[in-house]
Amino acid sequence: MYRRTPRVAIAIAALLAVASAATGQTITSPKQQFGFAIGDDYQLATYDQFQAYWQKLDKESSRMQVVEIGKTEEGRPHLAAIITAPENFAKLDRYKQISQQLHKARGLSEEQARALAKEGKAVVWIDGGLHATEVVGAHQLMETVYQLVSRNDDETQRLLRDVIIVAVHANPDGMQMVSKCYMQDTDPLQRRTCSPRLYEKYAGHDNNRDFYMSNIKESQNLNRMMYWEWLPQIMYNHHQTGPAGTVIFSPPFRDPFNYNFDPMIVTGLDLVGAAMHHRFLQEGKPGFTMRSGANYSTWWNGGLRTTPYFQNIIGLLTEIIGNPTPTQIPATMNTIMPRGDLPAPIMPQEWKFRQSIDYSVTANYAVLDLASRYKDQFLFNIYKMGSNQIARGSGDHWTITSEDMDRLRTAVAAAAPSAA
Repeated sequence: MYRRTPRVAIAIAALLAVASAATGQTITSPKQQFGFAIGDDYQLATYDQFQAYWQKLDKESSRMQVVEIGKTEEGRPHLAAIITAPENFAKLDRYKQISQQLHKARGLSEEQARALAKEGKAVVWIDGGLHATEVVGAHQLMETVYQLVSRNDDETQRLLRDVIIVAVHANPDGMQMVSKCYMQDTDPLQRRTCSPRLYEKYAGHDNNRDFYMSNIKESQNLNRMMYWEWLPQIMYNHHQTGPAGTVIFSPPFRDPFNYNFDPMIVTGLDLVGAAMHHRFLQEGKPGFTMRSGANYSTWWNGGLRTTPYFQNIIGLLTEIIGNPTPTQIPATMNTIMPRGDLPAPIMPQEWKFRQSIDYSVTANYAVLDLASRYKDQFLFNIYKMGSNQIARGSGDHWTITSEDMDRLRTAVAAAAPSAA
């Protein structure tokens, strides 16, 4: 069972605070909470600080509910946050039911599925911190959640109306250890990312190899949240680091794509990736690459973002540079000139942690904007993919593999008359 974190009355604080004109709520910023802004040089927050901050936001904002999805291997509360418009919380169970019905597909006509898609809300999963030394992940999650609960611009209001965001920390124990290790040096200029032992008690970096077998508690918690509870249409798994000479790798992935999936997974990845790239350009953020820009593909299927493909969930991966200790974007021969998979190269330069946080928030908002604008289509598409699988599994057919095609080419070449 998931447990909602306790709400404490904040009437006195509300009377003393200057409220936002749009929401009537005062939201504590990360700088007010930690004494530094997310992305400041030489600063990392621990999971203890992360937990306290989310619990404070939960009390301050009607857009956010924090849930404990289990315990970690070291016994810490494993937290997630549900973020949406305040009025959506009254029907949260109904929206969850719709997501589950459309995912299962069985017993629904196309007309019924379209009606449910119109009634429902898009569900988008965003996680961070799975690999604890990849410190952008957990920190971009804090910054994104803060912006979603504090901003009152038209776009954010629309996203919250149309989308339910499931924000999940993927490795609390690792964040606590790595951040404490980084911050232990009193001289900021000497701080370096460090991991004195495995940053997940039993699996370390291989925690991202466990989402098929679910051996460790964190994997069990995350899989239960994703596959039993919410079944999102899109999930976004943040990682590091980006390819040399660039800032961030994002979908689409390189060929050959995995032909075992419904083709709507592949076209969905293209669609969401294009939304990210377009927003990067709109906001003047060059240095993103795709496809041949890195070796990531859809073929290894035991990870947090790849296992969902078999549940017809569009699984996103980005790999971004960045560290609280400033770094350099190096000059590389292959990243100076624009090409199809690197349309806007970035020049060699010093790179700050805050820039990586900003790029990550841009990517998150791009995904949420697309999910909002095409809510009905994403909800219907997950039904359609499930319906396609039911139909394919209900009849006899041949399974053709790449090996079959290689044998066919060999046979055709052998049978062809020799060239004169």
